[in-house]
Amino acid sequence: MSEQTEPVRFEPGEHVAVRAAHPPGHVRTPAYVRGCEGVIERLCGTYPNPEEMAYGRSGLPAQPLYRVRFRQADLWADYEGGPSDTVDVEIFQHWLQPTGVNNDGTPRRS
Repeated sequence: MSEQTEPVRFEPGEHVAVRAAHPPGHVRTPAYVRGCEGVIERLCGTYPNPEEMAYGRSGLPAQPLYRVRFRQADLWADYEGGPSDTVDVEIFQHWLQPTGVNNDGTPRRS
C-alpha cells in the first residue's frame, strides 16, 4: 500500500455510521444519509478524494470507497415501502465511523 493511500478500515458486513457533518463546499456524501447507520456491502476500491480534487488539490492520500447499504425505513420516517427495502450509496471512508454493533448485529463490547 502506498503511503499516499489511507488503509482500509472496514469490511463487508460491518456496521458503520455516516458522519453528521455539513461542511461548506463540494461534498460527495448525500445529506439524506448523514448521521444514519448502514452496513458495508463492499469495498469499491481506493481513489483520490474528489472533495479535495474539486479545489485543484491532489486528493491524496487516496481514500477507500465503500458501497454502504441502508434500510429505506431508517432514512425516511414516512417510508411506506417494505421493511426490507434498501438503498446503496457509495461513500468515502473519511465520512464513515464504526458503530457499537458487530458484523453479526450483536452489540459491541468496549
